[in-house]
Amino acid sequence: MHQSTPSLSAQDLADLRWAHRHLEHPSFAARLSNVVGTPIEQGLKLLPKRWYQHLHGVVEFSIRRTLDMAITSMGRIPPSAAHDRLHKFMAMGSGTIGGFFAPFTLLAELPITTALMLRSIGDIAHSQGEDLNTLEARLACMEVFALGGRTKEDDAADTGYYGIRATLAFHFSDFLDYTGAGANIPAAINLIRATTARFGVVISDKAAAQMIPVAGAVSGALLNLIFMQHFQDMARGHFIVRRLERKYDPETVRAAYQQLTQEEAEAEKEYSPLEGW
Repeated sequence: MHQSTPSLSAQDLADLRWAHRHLEHPSFAARLSNVVGTPIEQGLKLLPKRWYQHLHGVVEFSIRRTLDMAITSMGRIPPSAAHDRLHKFMAMGSGTIGGFFAPFTLLAELPITTALMLRSIGDIAHSQGEDLNTLEARLACMEVFALGGRTKEDDAADTGYYGIRATLAFHFSDFLDYTGAGANIPAAINLIRATTARFGVVISDKAAAQMIPVAGAVSGALLNLIFMQHFQDMARGHFIVRRLERKYDPETVRAAYQQLTQEEAEAEKEYSPLEGW
């Protein structure tokens, strides 16, 4: 028997349920596997060793550059509605061809791609009532890059949305004291590393998809579309939760979120592959 879900309106509970579904199951690899028809693990085996040598440095540079943008200029961008389709179209325009050189092209494009994603994330944040003139809201946009991926350590510890937020908040709390200081203070460096570790997982999966031979018919533009959609969903879920936390209070929303997690776990436990429900 389920406990009653903390009192949110029917619409807000429906929004939270949507957010929960996307934030707790953010598998970008699963999305790609559905498109290319082949497990992404096969593509990971095909990636050149030299590519992995460049991965960390390029991802960290891109996240550092995006953090600088969030701190120094994002608040000056005129707020607008969430233009998801426009940003998806722009992402498709930067699609690359498949094959051996595609992963290296992906790394070369990454600083531009992350800047485009930041703008899309900012639009979604604004549409959910965030004030991008505040540094706290702009850093919440940066959180999305970490929420979109899960490291092996996250999976082993069964770390969910609130667990990752807590990890990032540890770095954010010190960083908020250094408004405009840039991405070179120790707190910022730790934040960049925590974000890079998770964002890098998604980049590896995307590169792997482009290496799978059967994916030859799947254009780089389509893969970029899936890439953008993935992070837009993460952003929308994240900022739905934050909007509800402002409307009610953080503890009420967290209790409702955890109740959804419990209901999902109980539903999985009650199902038997042999006997059914």
